[in-house]
Amino acid sequence: MIEKIISTKDNLQILHEDNHIIVINKRVGDIVQGDKTGDKPLSEVVKEYLKEKYNKPGEVFLGVVHRLDRPTTGIVVFARTSKALTRLNELFSKRETKKTYWAVVKNRPEKTEDTLIHFLKRNEKNNTSKAHLKEVPESKKASLDYKIIATLNNYFVLEINLHTGRHHQIRAQLSAIGCPIKGDLKYGFDRSNPDGGIHLHARKLVFTHPVTKETIEIIAPTPKDAIWNSI
Repeated sequence: MIEKIISTKDNLQILHEDNHIIVINKRVGDIVQGDKTGDKPLSEVVKEYLKEKYNKPGEVFLGVVHRLDRPTTGIVVFARTSKALTRLNELFSKRETKKTYWAVVKNRPEKTEDTLIHFLKRNEKNNTSKAHLKEVPESKKASLDYKIIATLNNYFVLEINLHTGRHHQIRAQLSAIGCPIKGDLKYGFDRSNPDGGIHLHARKLVFTHPVTKETIEIIAPTPKDAIWNSI
């Protein structure tokens, strides 16, 4: 078993920080917001970091804008002010952000690049989403573009641009075309990764700063492992 490194206030991977926002490169196993596991979420870790760095008395404000699945790595944006939170929530809900992901899959997709459209139906009991080709009751339309950007010894690396933001969207849609993500047992990959993560990484995010209005482009370095390192 590879020892899993969880983010703490002393080892946070900070990609951008200013008075209004802070952007973190999430590790495998970091949980963005508290859940039934009771594990300390990344939001609390970032609050601890800010409290210590700026010597803030009392409660530190931090707004959760969006989430990443626990086994996924990459960019997570938090708001440091209520003004920034309101505006970022609007940007993300109106999909006025450009998100790019990298995924490692074992099977080569039929096409080098393609647009995938499915209808995803969520199963709350086992926390998965199933991708259907046609609309079914309680399903939501999901759309993404992918292209193959690297061919490794046993794997293919896909670059993915999301058009919608559905539950487990990339995982479910790639699984539906016979290309489950490396390590993703939940969606059909044959074995888990040693660290319990999956090879899905939120690589790039472009958005308008909620206060200064400048265009912010963030790129998150991939985790250090043999496969990511070989790209």
